Amino acid sequence: MSASVRQRPHTAALLTLARAHQPRYLRELAELVAIDSGSYSPAGVNRVGDIVGDRLRAIGFDTRRLTPPSIGTHGTGDLIVARKKGALSVEDGGRRILLVGHLDTVFEDGTAAARPFGLVGSHARGPGVSDDKGGLVAGLTALRILDEAGFQDYAELVFLAVPDEEIGSPASRPLTEETAHGMHYALALECARENGDVVIARKGVADFRLTVTGRAAHAGIEPERGANAALTAAHLTVALQGLNGRWDDVTVNVGMVHAGTRINIVCPEAELHVEVRSATTRGIQQARRAIEDLAARPAVAGTTVTVEQLDLCPPMEDTEASRRILRAAQSIGEELGLSIGAAATGGVGDANLIAGMGVPVLDGLGPVGGGDHSPQEWLDTTTVVSRVALLALLIAVLGCEQPPTG
Repeated sequence: MSASVRQRPHTAALLTLARAHQPRYLRELAELVAIDSGSYSPAGVNRVGDIVGDRLRAIGFDTRRLTPPSIGTHGTGDLIVARKKGALSVEDGGRRILLVGHLDTVFEDGTAAARPFGLVGSHARGPGVSDDKGGLVAGLTALRILDEAGFQDYAELVFLAVPDEEIGSPASRPLTEETAHGMHYALALECARENGDVVIARKGVADFRLTVTGRAAHAGIEPERGANAALTAAHLTVALQGLNGRWDDVTVNVGMVHAGTRINIVCPEAELHVEVRSATTRGIQQARRAIEDLAARPAVAGTTVTVEQLDLCPPMEDTEASRRILRAAQSIGEELGLSIGAAATGGVGDANLIAGMGVPVLDGLGPVGGGDHSPQEWLDTTTVVSRVALLALLIAVLGCEQPPTG
């Protein structure tokens, strides 16, 4: 017997609901922008988290707050994980969908008062208005209108809001990866690019430390007895920068070099900090092998080089699975009169961590915004209705798949 055909909510109905909720969207956005929530301001981050949690509970989500462990001397705010069970089992075609955004901004305390929320024509202004408070409110609004439409054809919806994305999510990363486990799809709530594109790929980042060990000697009396680590470091810097262009979409940057202790000593030790970015895991692996090859052949006799990988943020790769989400978004966009393009970016986000867990991700699903991390940050309020409707319809499309007939 064949399975019954399920109907997703009508485009016109969700568009009408999104339009009706635009004034509330702007009120909630203003409320969040008025709160200083820099990554190192846990009290402010938690105030934003309080509001997000309350809004999710009001539409039936089971909401938990988790406090990540402190990293170094800095604490962060709490992480919000909210779950809502749907009417379908996975066996019946229900899918688990993760929405992810972040509670923190890059701005110091006092910025919200110095640059309060405001509208300049159709553009909303204020700290975090685009990155990521506009995206957070878009996610909440999309879930709210789906709830009002009575949509339950999914296995589970999960909303994740992290407190430290702007500093690389060092505290929340394990909890994000744990939450991503078992998800079928993920939708990241960073705002759309300035031209309206969503994000299909983000480069991964690997950080390396190269330690050069030489041999000290008196620089004036017997320099020949020394082995200059600074000179090896200089040769390494040139060689490492020369790796750029060897592979498509791989960049190598020697960002910091430290060497020596006194001017009259042949330098006995140097340290280089190197960043590699690549669109693929393979690219990062290729660059690592090349770095290790260069380290194995120091330019100055008597010096040695050790390589340590300090950190790795996996790439959010452009895969067929993520393209499936993109095609669904583009099809919905046509119904809404939107042309949805796809961009790849060198910047990283929590979407990278989720993709690293094997979950297909599409990012940039908030309204259109730009000027992130600057006093010129803006969000185009004319895009709110269509982008909220797009997000809600995308959740509905991905929420269920027809089970096989039998």
